Amino acid sequence: MLTSGEKIYEFAEQLFPICRSITGEGVRETLSRIRTHLPNLKLHEVPSGTKCFDWIIPLEWNIRDAWIIDPQGRKIVDFQVSNLHVVGYSTPIDAEVDLAELDRHLYSLPEQPNATPYVTSYYKERWGFCLPHEQRLALRPGRYRVRIDSDLKAGSLTYGELILPGHSNKEVFLSTYICHPSLANNELSGPCVTTFLAQWLAGLKDRRYTYRIIFIPETIGSITYLSLHAEALKERVVAGFNINCVGDERVYSFLPSRAETTFSDRVAQHVLHQLHPGYLKYDFLDRGGDERQYCSPGIDLPIVSIMRSKFGCYPEYHTSLDDLNLITPEGLFGAYLVHIKCLQCIESDFRPRITVYCEPQLGKRGLYPTLSGKESANAVKIIGDLIAYSDGRRSLLEIADRIRQPMWELVPIAEKLCAEGLMLRE
Repeated sequence: MLTSGEKIYEFAEQLFPICRSITGEGVRETLSRIRTHLPNLKLHEVPSGTKCFDWIIPLEWNIRDAWIIDPQGRKIVDFQVSNLHVVGYSTPIDAEVDLAELDRHLYSLPEQPNATPYVTSYYKERWGFCLPHEQRLALRPGRYRVRIDSDLKAGSLTYGELILPGHSNKEVFLSTYICHPSLANNELSGPCVTTFLAQWLAGLKDRRYTYRIIFIPETIGSITYLSLHAEALKERVVAGFNINCVGDERVYSFLPSRAETTFSDRVAQHVLHQLHPGYLKYDFLDRGGDERQYCSPGIDLPIVSIMRSKFGCYPEYHTSLDDLNLITPEGLFGAYLVHIKCLQCIESDFRPRITVYCEPQLGKRGLYPTLSGKESANAVKIIGDLIAYSDGRRSLLEIADRIRQPMWELVPIAEKLCAEGLMLRE
């Protein structure tokens, strides 16, 4: 029987071959497969030409095939082998060109000669191919056949949205990307982990908050979504996470919101400090994903990112080396658990207030160990420390930080104190 980490990884394997972009059939196929796990996921289409703040939804791009045939008749670059071989949003071409002309449309990485780069041109029409630099250097003069079977036509931008109602209309917001082709950590880890987080949330019988979960193309997708929902989001969202780059087994990374002091910031850092204290904390100046949009002036949503290897900070980023060998079931499952801990903290937080003066008599309520020892003394100290700061002014999360204990270990203690009438939820 597969473990949760293996199930997430298996889902990534299924999605990996699909050629995704910011629009097109690859996005729809990806969302369709996500819907097999989340049947209540709703798909939305926003037409090309729609104005979204300062942006316009572009034409829809679809591609069926592409290749280069060298002077000897050999197919040397093939879209069917790797969808990274074509510059994203390439216009169609079917021509014979010499090497000098071809080279003007080739992209490679001299510093990573064995890797194929990921290159796009969404907002300027061009065509191009990507290939390893060592292969590019080996090309010889002559006539080359080039073909890109693609089209740019009026269509739409597609995104998926799942709303899981809670007792409150206040919301927790989860966002992830579905716009990169065959890239494992930078792309697929995010939607795959988010899919299983959504499944876990859907299974909660008593959700405190409402959860809004979206699967979107990066940048234009978040701008589009905000143009449709910004006012509701600003009114309702209390915390949120932009989920990407969560698949490898390297050190955890934290990217704060622009405000740096939101509920999300505090929860994320509390969980990482307790579970992975060696995590790397970045500055908002190191942003690069959709936190740019969610935290922009006037929007100011409390959105942070917890990652493994941060985008732009690992050598395989935006190359063919970011493949299924880079991510692992253990890496995916670790990030899944970290986000679950964050969501549990958000669900469980409240302002506790003790109802008696001085220390309550815990023994008569069965809350004090009947045998004393090192472990029992520590347990008593934790209860005492929790009570000492339960003045109705600090949240349980703030108290957990102050007394240096995991919040999830204080929750059952607080629940017992509340059940005995010794503590109130402010």
